[in-house]
Amino acid sequence: MAGEKPKMMIEAKGLSKYYGPFVAIQNVSFTIPEGQICAFLGPNGAGKSTTMKILTGFLSPSEGSAAIAGYDISTHRLEAARRLGYLPENGPLYQEMTPLELLNFFGEARGLEPGYLKQRIDAVVEQCALQLVLEKPIGKLSRGYKQRVGLAQALLHDPEVLIMDEPTAGLDPNQIREFRTNIRKIAHKKTILLSTHILQEVEAVADHVIFIHNGKLVFNGAPGELKENGSLEKPFYRLTGEGHPVEAGNG
Repeated sequence: MAGEKPKMMIEAKGLSKYYGPFVAIQNVSFTIPEGQICAFLGPNGAGKSTTMKILTGFLSPSEGSAAIAGYDISTHRLEAARRLGYLPENGPLYQEMTPLELLNFFGEARGLEPGYLKQRIDAVVEQCALQLVLEKPIGKLSRGYKQRVGLAQALLHDPEVLIMDEPTAGLDPNQIREFRTNIRKIAHKKTILLSTHILQEVEAVADHVIFIHNGKLVFNGAPGELKENGSLEKPFYRLTGEGHPVEAGNG
């Protein structure tokens, strides 16, 4: 319907996380509407991973609240989890399992009916191009294929929301290009939040940017609004007060 407001699929309201005197994030608030690819940008140690762990229910906030598809993570954890796929940085994959065994394991753990589970495995194997490695132990796969397996696991239950923490870390340029292509295909039916400290990632896939630094939100808008002279580099340096972006490590 014309004029109808888009559904907010990811909501952060006044999120703060304290570890004793250390402030990981402070008063972080944003919303991401249905069907949007949002890049969560910031230097390493800015608070990206902490925020994502709160959004996915792996951490409890010291203050504030988070919701997925309208379901509060604290009070309606299972309902939110049904609508959420999560790909953490260096996500846990059972190295001795094959991708097929892993997908069956996670599908059964999620309570998917056998017939539906088979349909979903077929779908994510096609989506993530895993046909050639389905029966190989995950421990013997390349970093790129392991990332595809992780993505397939996150997509298995066909979630409405996909959250990914540094999804291209450690991939070579060809693997990064393949992963970005996959994300753009997936985005037609999902709301996606992906954290990164790589500026090219933002330009390649995002239609919205949330920028965090020292645990505080410093920008929330379209990539074009952040650019200066067609580049994201100068705003990055200015907002972080750094001489150059850091290239490795955790957010």
